[in-house]
Amino acid sequence: MQTALVITSIASPNKVLKTFANLCKEKNIHYIIIGDTKSPQDFHLEGCDYWSVERQKELKNPFVDLVPYRHYARKNIGYLIAMQNGAEIIVETDDDNYPYDSFLNFYPKELNVSSIAAKNQWLNIYEYFSDERIWPRGFSLAHIQDGKNGEMKKEQLFNCPIQQGLADENPDVDAMYRLSYPLPINFKPKLKFVLDKNTWCPFNSQNTVWYKEAFILMYLPAYCSFRMTDIWRSFVAQRIAWENNWNILFYSSTVWQERNEHNLMKDFEDEIPGYLNNHKIINELQNLQLKPGAANMSDNLLKCYDQLISMQLVGEEEMLLLKEWIKNF
Repeated sequence: MQTALVITSIASPNKVLKTFANLCKEKNIHYIIIGDTKSPQDFHLEGCDYWSVERQKELKNPFVDLVPYRHYARKNIGYLIAMQNGAEIIVETDDDNYPYDSFLNFYPKELNVSSIAAKNQWLNIYEYFSDERIWPRGFSLAHIQDGKNGEMKKEQLFNCPIQQGLADENPDVDAMYRLSYPLPINFKPKLKFVLDKNTWCPFNSQNTVWYKEAFILMYLPAYCSFRMTDIWRSFVAQRIAWENNWNILFYSSTVWQERNEHNLMKDFEDEIPGYLNNHKIINELQNLQLKPGAANMSDNLLKCYDQLISMQLVGEEEMLLLKEWIKNF
């Protein structure tokens, strides 16, 4: 199956980007880097398909013109380029994640695996990969003291077109965690679990695999808190996945992060909408009347984002952008 790797970056070709270039060349992977207005004008990296802002404009796609500059949501453009070039699997990561040898050895879409059902909606999946106190960014703070509150079920065949790999050293945790607990942390190896239906856990864009039938759910919202764009995407994707009898797979780390410089208090400020509203979001999404099947994916997306807009968590401008995204499917 044709595979593409998508990264957005404003960095010069650093060691991480070069490492992925070599790996993708070796594995015959279409390696796409999406630049932004702050990207170096002379960016060049052999082995990658680099898209400057000027080159992005040449796509003549209304969606490209509507995505805000200097925003992580411009990664959406990379997804569309991968799809238009025939990708059947899209892998995404960031420019500060180093791949392990196992990075591109992801799991098949259908596999036998144990599932975990939450007893109270939320399940902290990191608790099943580590003995340390740790939770993923976007997890409900009201439930971080719950511990392993899920019911583990025996292995069976699950359909998992959305798969989340973890990251060692600097895993994707919120600013609250980074301000309170020490890092680095490495997760236990060679583990994998799926979430049962109606079991919520955020997943991110740090190390994620998407199969073709789920591509439309990759949409990253642009008119919301920067630190919540991939988290709220994950809630929408989970909700729609359940309608299609899909489960979200989580598996042990295939990257380790040497984190780019961050202002933790600024991260904290940007995460406040999530701290205050993530639980409300999942309840509202769970109450929506959605329909199964590929033919209803677009309508389901529109309903989910309409709900987030009505909650005043996502700007009204999002709907125009989302509708242009949908036109590409």
